[in-house]
Amino acid sequence: MYVVFIHGPTAVGKYTIGSLLSEETGLPLFHNHLAVDAAMALFDFGSIPFKKMRATIWLTAFSEAAAAGRSFIFTFHPEASVEPSLISELTEVVTATGGRVFFVELTCSRKAILERLTDASRSKFGKLSDPDLYCEIEEKGGFEFPAMPQPLVTIDTDDTAPDDAARKIVEAMRMQGAVPGRARQDSKSES
Repeated sequence: MYVVFIHGPTAVGKYTIGSLLSEETGLPLFHNHLAVDAAMALFDFGSIPFKKMRATIWLTAFSEAAAAGRSFIFTFHPEASVEPSLISELTEVVTATGGRVFFVELTCSRKAILERLTDASRSKFGKLSDPDLYCEIEEKGGFEFPAMPQPLVTIDTDDTAPDDAARKIVEAMRMQGAVPGRARQDSKSES
């Protein structure tokens, strides 16, 4: 069992690349906004109950998947409302059952972030889409987060198209012996 843990800043392409990787590998995508949206249905973003609920959803997803031997793709935006210790907690849940977590870092320029924020696709999940608000949050330290664990691969999405990025991740995973074939497989055949 393994988790492909894709992380990077706002508008770097986590969901797009995660979706393409899911198509390529047959692994389900548990993207960041599933938990964010659920918590925001009840609480304001960044409030204590929001953070507790979001963390509980993430921990439950990782725990249940690890217990079932279900590999998956996870997307994550490192930012100040997340307790940094949560990354090690999520990792430990997986490794405690003999699973592995493969971190994939996506990067891009600040210019690209500001340009991509207004893409219509971002509104699908109620994502941050206002460049002025982004700059305000950035100024206040809202995107600060300690360094993430060493990535298996780092991809600059300024220079790499989403489908090429997904292929690079697949190749890095194959080198680790961790990717099922191109055809979709059920959870029993992928561990």
